[in-house]
Amino acid sequence: MTYCANCGERISKDDSFCSKCGVKTARGVETNAPTPSDEMVQAFAKMGTEIEKAFAIAAKEIQTAFQTAGQNIQQSMQKVPAVCTNCGEKNPSDSTFCFKCGKKLETKVKENRSGPGKEKR
Repeated sequence: MTYCANCGERISKDDSFCSKCGVKTARGVETNAPTPSDEMVQAFAKMGTEIEKAFAIAAKEIQTAFQTAGQNIQQSMQKVPAVCTNCGEKNPSDSTFCFKCGKKLETKVKENRSGPGKEKR
């Protein structure tokens, strides 16, 4: 049995650290046992790397979302507006009522692609 050089606690000759004060023992120095702070530094370094990877993935996803949103905006701006027959105001193409005068907008009926006289299913 040996004693801790820092606090005097009895320790086993195989212990790398004192169980009372945590100081590295002579055995710990010989075996180059990592201290808890060394382990924490390594853990934080690994965590930092993982966070950087996560941010890189998030940045790509955000960039893709902005591109998609931009394309959707461009497509919506290219739609032919629904013109109100009452006041002449241009409304978004999917509007049912005029946002200026409130009258119901006339909608164009899409042609049936299956041919005249045949019902769509």
